[in-house]
Amino acid sequence: MRVAKRVLVVEDNELNLKLFCDLLRAHGFETEPVRDGREAVAKARAFLPDLIITDIQLPHMTGLELIQMLKADARLRTVPIMAVTAYSGRDDEDRVRTAGANAYVTKPISVVRFVGEVRALLPVEEVRRVEGESDNDTPPLPSPRT
Repeated sequence: MRVAKRVLVVEDNELNLKLFCDLLRAHGFETEPVRDGREAVAKARAFLPDLIITDIQLPHMTGLELIQMLKADARLRTVPIMAVTAYSGRDDEDRVRTAGANAYVTKPISVVRFVGEVRALLPVEEVRRVEGESDNDTPPLPSPRT
């Protein structure tokens, strides 16, 4: 049995938001889409994600500002952040990582690289069952005595 990891996706472009969420769901992740960076911290506090993916070019605030706000929040500072951006220069990656992002993926995204970065930040944990344990809460019946 697997426990679905939760991913908050912050992206103002509707097509990219749908692509990222569909891709993540297809790989077994639970997603929460957010279109406005100003709502992202509150949504993250409510959703309690295992990973946050954010665009860097957002209206009203930059992704760098959002990353800094998330890292300043006591409840969210340990959540890994993956930045997705059209910026592709070495200085851009350095600024994004300095702000607190754990991973950096450039647009247009490579699906393989995108999923690879997500998996690197969120290794899938298998929940092991004890031998004889069933999927329901009903304890096994005792063996009949002869």
